[in-house]
Amino acid sequence: MNIAIIPARGGSKRLPGKNIKLLAGKPLIAWTIEAALESNIFDHVFVSTDDKEIARISKKFGAEIPFMRPTELASDTATTNDVITHLVEWFDKNHSQQVSNIAILQPTSPLRNARHIEESMDLMHERSAKAVISVCELEHPIQFCNTLGINGSMDGFIKPDSNKRTQDLETFFRLNGAVYLFDRSYVGDLDNLYSDGTYAYVMNRKSSIDIDTENDFELARFLLEN
Repeated sequence: MNIAIIPARGGSKRLPGKNIKLLAGKPLIAWTIEAALESNIFDHVFVSTDDKEIARISKKFGAEIPFMRPTELASDTATTNDVITHLVEWFDKNHSQQVSNIAILQPTSPLRNARHIEESMDLMHERSAKAVISVCELEHPIQFCNTLGINGSMDGFIKPDSNKRTQDLETFFRLNGAVYLFDRSYVGDLDNLYSDGTYAYVMNRKSSIDIDTENDFELARFLLEN
């Protein structure tokens, strides 16, 4: 049994109401619900939320709302691990079949589509992986990054062996937040996802936009509308 969990808390400080904010003609969360359903991978696509309007819109677009998320799991201190564990434990109590694989699909990744989800699952099977997590190439070389002291001095900012042309530097990747796919052994233990048996699914930077601010939202709008 494969299930997708879309965590969508009502509160958002940087971009209020972002999960249901209209993006290129439909609510932000709808893009993720539709991608999950179109992948034809999941027996259930759940939205975990504490917000009635998010729940209403999610149902409209085909997701299941098994319950309204408890208050203690809707706070700023509640972790993704807590939310996923709570839903899987609920599922085990209310269904005869047991969950084998879980996908966390964040609603803030609207350009992640069904193909990305399908390819992540294909990779999981090909590698006999315990988990697959999506990444993308860093926008700028990490070798050109460093901290700054209080006086702004750039003494030693770039190491001598990193002072090269961009194309001559080693490529680094970052988490993009679009797909987290794992077997149930990680439920309650998501901190250990990045270990032996976990593989990267590489996405392009365009599809990796993660909406956190108004600027992110406007960029996603531009790309989806064009």
